[in-house]
Amino acid sequence: MIRSATLTLQPTLAQITDNSRLRLFSGSANLPLSQEVARYLGMDLGPMVRKRFADGELYVQIQESIRGCDVYLIQPTCGPVNDHLMELLIMIDACRRASARQITAVIPYYGYARADRKTAGRESITAKLVANLITESGASRVLAMDLHSAQIQGYFDIPFDHVYGSPVLIDYLSSKQLTDLVVVSPDVGGVARARAFAKKLNDAPLAIIDKRRQAHNVAEVMNVIGDVSGKTAVLVDDMIDTAGTISEGARLLRQNGARQVYACATHAVFSDPAIERLSSGLFEEVIVTNTIPIPEHRRFKQLTTLSVANILGETIWRIHEDSSVSSMFR
Repeated sequence: MIRSATLTLQPTLAQITDNSRLRLFSGSANLPLSQEVARYLGMDLGPMVRKRFADGELYVQIQESIRGCDVYLIQPTCGPVNDHLMELLIMIDACRRASARQITAVIPYYGYARADRKTAGRESITAKLVANLITESGASRVLAMDLHSAQIQGYFDIPFDHVYGSPVLIDYLSSKQLTDLVVVSPDVGGVARARAFAKKLNDAPLAIIDKRRQAHNVAEVMNVIGDVSGKTAVLVDDMIDTAGTISEGARLLRQNGARQVYACATHAVFSDPAIERLSSGLFEEVIVTNTIPIPEHRRFKQLTTLSVANILGETIWRIHEDSSVSSMFR
């Protein structure tokens, strides 16, 4: 079951109906999320033809006039990353050639975000390359959620709105009325994220896991900085990929006396062998959002999926109305 977030401001159907310039379209990456966003805004997704030719090439055609309109294209660049990224670029180009007034790429999950700097010689900074591709294809603005590195916003030479999935995660955890909470960052790089999360959870104490990464998708956990003994530990990260880091962190927390361990992340990438690790009994619950669709065969009993559709819908409405986005998270 996917639960919805609750926000204080929601546009009425009459508001949307009166504003004939707003158009919403969805790529193929996460159609259910796009449909939820459309319902929040009280409108329908625009008609569009998507198909693949025999040689694998993608084809996109917008099926209504968007001349002079403000177009929002919802497409997370999750797996298969290259296909979904290329589809987004073609959608943007199609809207540009159809004389859209403004084109906003709504990217709930930004693929290639971890390739945000050079860590060795002769490497590509692919996050920057993707930013260039989106900009050059004709996007006027980008809306993304929980970037792996906030610096990626600076890779774009067009306006960029960065929003967060943490409100729905925090609301859900608060509703569970857990006691003796400690928020845990799975690595030093995630301390700022975990600290902000802890502050929203009634200033819960913070702990940090010190680790040494030996290779891509391989993490060696060393020790815990902070007191977790007898506490309910909440591991917070932006994404769960192979679940190596977060699972080793949970094991270490249990060894250090944590009574319960919960995992929270915005993006459920869930590459193999993530499901096996997450369902092994280390976690009371694994709480994620629906920025990336999770097929039924990859679900497990400890998994809870929360919807970020209202946050994205509210942000789209505020951008369209030239209202403040940052005030949503104060």
